[in-house]
Amino acid sequence: MPRTPGKAAGKKPPAGKPGAGFSDPAVAAVFGACPEPLQARLLALRRLILDTARASTGVGALEETLKWGQPSYLTTATKSGSTVRIDRVKAAPGEVAIYFHCQTDLVATFRELYPGLRYDGNRGILLNAADKLPEAPLRHCVGLALTYHLRKRKAGRG
Repeated sequence: MPRTPGKAAGKKPPAGKPGAGFSDPAVAAVFGACPEPLQARLLALRRLILDTARASTGVGALEETLKWGQPSYLTTATKSGSTVRIDRVKAAPGEVAIYFHCQTDLVATFRELYPGLRYDGNRGILLNAADKLPEAPLRHCVGLALTYHLRKRKAGRG
């Protein structure tokens, strides 16, 4: 029986570890190259994004790929939303970020809804990897990003 590269004879990598559930080995490699605790935090953000997509009406399956070397989540099948990217913050060791398209009003909206979060200009939300994730606000923000175009289309009809 042929072996799948990167997997031991039919065994899946443990959940939550790089390689677990990745369809693109290049994306898995980016996670695998991150030191702890950044890797754990980025994997938690990945799960949050994928779970939010599954729970959001009209989003459909996400495409997970690399854009600018960062794990990126696109609504390719439905075109319902704007790309969401995650990465460590290279200028600030110990921090990670969720990035959004800077030419949308998404981050401005997030600032109004969640003034207690830290932002990177008009492009992202900054998070300290050692802190507890503010899950509810992040799920809401990611949900708004993944349905951005869907809401714009509906607003145009009304």
